[in-house]
Amino acid sequence: MSSSSSATARRRRPLHSLPPTEILEIGSGLSLCPRLKLLLTFFRADPAVKPIDEWKLRLSLLDFLRSSLSLSVPDDDLLIRKRSDLHKRKRNEPVAFGTLYVRELGFLKSKTTREEDRDEEDDEELLQRKFLNWRSSVVERLAGIELNLEGVKFEMSVEIPSSDDFEKMEESWKKFYAGNSASGVARRPDTIIVRGVPSRWFAEPRVSSKASMLVTHTIFSVFGKIRNLNVGGDDDLGKKAEDADGEIVSGLNCKVWVQFEHYSDFYNAMKVLCGRSMQKEGSRLKVDYEVTWDRDGFFRSVLQKTAQSYGQERGASMQMMAGHIRNETMGRQSQNTRFDSDGGRSKRFRMQE
Repeated sequence: MSSSSSATARRRRPLHSLPPTEILEIGSGLSLCPRLKLLLTFFRADPAVKPIDEWKLRLSLLDFLRSSLSLSVPDDDLLIRKRSDLHKRKRNEPVAFGTLYVRELGFLKSKTTREEDRDEEDDEELLQRKFLNWRSSVVERLAGIELNLEGVKFEMSVEIPSSDDFEKMEESWKKFYAGNSASGVARRPDTIIVRGVPSRWFAEPRVSSKASMLVTHTIFSVFGKIRNLNVGGDDDLGKKAEDADGEIVSGLNCKVWVQFEHYSDFYNAMKVLCGRSMQKEGSRLKVDYEVTWDRDGFFRSVLQKTAQSYGQERGASMQMMAGHIRNETMGRQSQNTRFDSDGGRSKRFRMQE
């Protein structure tokens, strides 16, 4: 099968059955590439006060991944930064933070002899289970490991980011709406929030570097019918990242709210966007965006503010119109008064002899 026909097959696969190991093309040269993302936290395991060496710590962890987990991770996919205020930390507080990306998941697609007779639907379910089991195994084996750097010992904790854990997010919105149902009517979320993606990737080529509503709508329409869409700057995330490690530049990223017509489209979009990075054709950059669901009712608030603003503007214009009419009426009454007083003057007639 050619690469073009293979890409077409990937696009036509129903989103609800897309395995967590498969790439999804979403248009405008953009693809969602599967990966595992883990957040790492490092603590001192002894009372040593020797300065932390980020480079040696990273080499030690990469070696552990190769030898113990058979994972060959490129240097760029393991980021470690020491805490900036080490001199202020307490003994039980972390000394460094890190992020680990595992982007090569092809090994999960290999089948055993027993699995070769399964049909496509069973195969998708199998890949889903294999991925979740493998992810849990990696977290368990990494959590609490001890790294020894020339006599200085470190312990490491591991967690899956909330924006990468679809199962936990689904639990969170079910719990949220279970406690906020009005009049016994079940409510479900319908809006996703994606932040940390380059604005230029959602812009109209050769027109602007700012995200375009038309281009953004076209891209997210891959997931289903859209009811409302909003695109804004994501300066808060940029400033946060600049303070941390300078990976994201403030003002160059956008934040997207997408409200879907149907819950099934929202559900599939969340499931596909979780655990993937965004990549553009011809670029080596892999963007690890954040995705979550809207629990604040963004579009409902926008409509309320719009209606309130319209009411205030309408009230102000009515007051201005009433004042204008009142002033005009008073002006006419004043003119009539002057006319009456002029008309009431005594006229002199010349008497003829």
